[in-house]
Amino acid sequence: MTKSQPPQERPAPQENSPPQPRTPPESAVPASPGPSMGRLVGVDLARALAVFGMYVVHIGPPLSATEGVAGWIRYLADGHSSVLFATLAGFSLMLIAGRREPKTGLAGRQAKARIAIRAVVLLALGTAMAMEYGGVIILGFYGVYFLLALPLVRLRARTLAIIAAALALVTPQLAFALNALLTDPVRQSINAYDPLHRLSDVGVLDLLLTGFYPALTWMSFVIAGMGLGRLDLSSGTVQRRLAALGATLTVAAYGMSLLLAGKDALRSMAEDGPSSGSSGSLPLDSGSVPLDGGSFPDMPASSLLTAGPHSGTTFDIIGSVGVAILVIVGATAAMDRLPRLRRLAKPVIAVGTMSLTAYVGHFIAQSALSLPAGTSTQQSWVPLLMFILGATLFAAIWSRSFRRGPLEYLLNAATKPAKHIR
Repeated sequence: MTKSQPPQERPAPQENSPPQPRTPPESAVPASPGPSMGRLVGVDLARALAVFGMYVVHIGPPLSATEGVAGWIRYLADGHSSVLFATLAGFSLMLIAGRREPKTGLAGRQAKARIAIRAVVLLALGTAMAMEYGGVIILGFYGVYFLLALPLVRLRARTLAIIAAALALVTPQLAFALNALLTDPVRQSINAYDPLHRLSDVGVLDLLLTGFYPALTWMSFVIAGMGLGRLDLSSGTVQRRLAALGATLTVAAYGMSLLLAGKDALRSMAEDGPSSGSSGSLPLDSGSVPLDGGSFPDMPASSLLTAGPHSGTTFDIIGSVGVAILVIVGATAAMDRLPRLRRLAKPVIAVGTMSLTAYVGHFIAQSALSLPAGTSTQQSWVPLLMFILGATLFAAIWSRSFRRGPLEYLLNAATKPAKHIR
């Protein structure tokens, strides 16, 4: 993931169903009209863009080796692709828990059980992959996000938006304060009793506070996505209001940061400092520390005014949510209003329907090809273009015969026991 780490059965980047001429039975929601096909296809397109953004960061040239349009693409992918994934994860939780209206009673309990099972599976898969590729793997963090979101799945969009905003305002400062108190001896003492940390060097403390995508600050993205999931994105009025909101959040957050912190406020920190894990860069989240046992870098309180990718500040969170909203609404509107583009984009949309497979697959492919997994050290764009083309071709061919991607099938099978909940 970037350093810069997903209708009702499709958490991002987890289980997704390819575009169908009708809504699958398991995604039907009683007592409310189902989402339009265009809306779901737009979400899948947004997932595909998030996947390709990950590829840009992990396989494409480093930011320092790009300029012009290529530099802007590399910069936008840095941090924003993983944020888009987290926002889409929250959106998809609502597709499981109830589209416009939350599921209640037996259906609600079974939906929560499916989410909990997904969380455990993703945590296990993320831990296994982190053993090979380091803390850059976001799947284990996703498992934690899903568990923390369980108490919120029945809330309305307005309430979820308020919670997301409150967390964006408070958690970066809280993370900064906690990290100031988290000395190396304390951290080592906690990790000594953590089986997850012994397995992969990504333990509970990393998942909640000190990792690449700490739940404390990243839950704002997930909850914002949950709020989006409760809205009718097929409505033109809703699309226009969300577009205005996304633009306002983006301009206000980044503009205020530039005003307060100066011209370097939006500078990417991804290529500064030592690497931890195999990602090749250290994202300076307000809650991030090196995963190799190093001490937390001394960061002045003024760093809370910056808004660069993965800075983890209030300005970064608000601006990144704004960008994610614009991408999701833009993709949805394009699929609703441009049928020819929708037909042309069908192979790319297929990637979004199996984003878990596409995400895990690109790490495996990098290992098989002896490329440095999770790092962007080469100068050519050709490997990146080949990975994007390969993922698109695979997804397009697979989706002609199967409703879900390979890993999505396994994830779906793992949640079958939830049907026995009473």
